[in-house]
Amino acid sequence: MSYEEFVQKRIMVPLQMENSFASMKAMKDQNNIASPHTTTTGKIRTIAQFGDLVNNAAGGLFSNAEDMSEWMLLQLNKGKYGKDLQNQLFSEESQLEMWKIHTVEDLDPNPRYNSHFRGYGLGWELTDLKGNLSVSHTGGLPGMLSIVTMIPDLNLGIVILTNTENGGMGVFSSISQTIIDSYLGLEDFGWVDKYNAYFKSQEHSGEEIVRNVWETVKTANDVSIKTEDYVGIYRDNWFGDVEVFMKGNELWFRSYRSPKLTGQMHYYKANAFAIKWEYQDMNCDAFAVFSLDEEGMAQSIKMKGISPNIDFSFDFQDLNLQRVK
Repeated sequence: MSYEEFVQKRIMVPLQMENSFASMKAMKDQNNIASPHTTTTGKIRTIAQFGDLVNNAAGGLFSNAEDMSEWMLLQLNKGKYGKDLQNQLFSEESQLEMWKIHTVEDLDPNPRYNSHFRGYGLGWELTDLKGNLSVSHTGGLPGMLSIVTMIPDLNLGIVILTNTENGGMGVFSSISQTIIDSYLGLEDFGWVDKYNAYFKSQEHSGEEIVRNVWETVKTANDVSIKTEDYVGIYRDNWFGDVEVFMKGNELWFRSYRSPKLTGQMHYYKANAFAIKWEYQDMNCDAFAVFSLDEEGMAQSIKMKGISPNIDFSFDFQDLNLQRVK
């Protein structure tokens, strides 16, 4: 069966997660679904549901607080569920495997929690807080952010669901940390104010960098640029083909596999262009930097996000686009 069918039949049905779905298509009644919001343009606004996922295992689950509580109880009860925990969805051995570090991550020393390790298990972020195992993971789509955190030693599970982005990360982080601190017996740390100040600082510095880039674009004027030298098809072995083409008198960029990544290319400096995507629900405009041969013909493209606050989903820097046509 498909991934979506498997999750629905083997997990959600047994746990009676009746308001959870493995894809938007499986949700017959969408009248009571939260609407995503963004503040990318400066004011909060509703944006379209991000329903056209290639892989629903990455961000395609729809649920609510009640159903997510059932999922956390399953985890905290080591795979057992139902009346008197008489049913077993997965074994305790399987849970230990999921909660074992498979990828070691750098530890951010924080004397507040006296943490000693940090790593990634099978779908879970793992660390220790004051001697207690912490199991967590975030989720994010345009206009939607969530976090699940469990402290098994305290039989504690927390789920925060939000329908905004940008500052939403500060919201779910501050709420989760405040609840966790209260269970650990720690004094109030003012997480709301601290996260608010941090994200405002990040937002301000990022906006300044982006503003300077587009100011440079406005004043840029290099008559030596021959647009025909850049037109062509470029391929990344993982991401597939993109095309640089002429639309009227302007260079444009489009991805064949990710059609939302279509936008005008504005000359920046040297062999670099700033791309303003038609898709503006997320902060993801990017640089395209060309490598040229001895005749000035573009041979490859390296990319990176313009804003330092670009969402981690846009890993432009990992692309290695080589001319194929």
